[in-house]
Amino acid sequence: MNHSKRHGEILRLLKEEGTVTIADLAQRLDVSLETVRRDVKPLTEDGSVLKMHGAISLPGIIGEAPFERRMRDNADAKRTIARMVAATIRDGESIMLDCGTTTSFLARELLGHHRLTVVTNSSDIARTLATSNGNRVYMAGGELRSDSGAAFGVSAIDFVGRFSVDHAIISAGAIDAAGGVMDFDLEEAEFAATVLSRGQRSVVITDHSKFGRQGLVRVCSFSGFSELATDKMPPADIIAALETAGTRLHVAG
Repeated sequence: MNHSKRHGEILRLLKEEGTVTIADLAQRLDVSLETVRRDVKPLTEDGSVLKMHGAISLPGIIGEAPFERRMRDNADAKRTIARMVAATIRDGESIMLDCGTTTSFLARELLGHHRLTVVTNSSDIARTLATSNGNRVYMAGGELRSDSGAAFGVSAIDFVGRFSVDHAIISAGAIDAAGGVMDFDLEEAEFAATVLSRGQRSVVITDHSKFGRQGLVRVCSFSGFSELATDKMPPADIIAALETAGTRLHVAG
């Protein structure tokens, strides 16, 4: 694949996924990291793409996209992660979920479970699980976001803070070796941090595209949760940070 064809392929991947890491591009294009960096440089200089720490994005994509579009981004990877995590949850257990797209995929994978107690701020997750198999669903109140249909604010945090659950699970907007788990919205980050504090088991679920990405607001350090579930091995610096924190890594096969 020559230089100009790689430019076209890079732009095609960005249109499909929004954000792609440099390491992932090198693997997909079957070239070295240095070659990818050379290919990306003119695209960033002419404004076709925006460069972040270890990744690139299309202009206007940085930050959280509308919920419906984010549900399509890396859908197969999110479904694979959700299936793996759902297999670790037993009938009759309690689970707390935030409003991320990967947690919405998890809710769909839990449709075969019975008698779950579910605490969430996501109307999508609540609708998915509320009428199934004897489940009990508790929905946090607060300011309802128009794009995601999720509730945020002090009342939402106070509500979920009254529960203690078996599994506390959030999805991540960004994961960086130095910054830890990050998000792009202060209220969403505060809510996610509260969720992680309420579970006997605390899990962050995220697809590989979030690795090396930097968010605006920190949710927690790598020692702030017990497990990370993803679809591909993270970069070496993130693996090292997980090992230092004693956080377990699960990669979906």
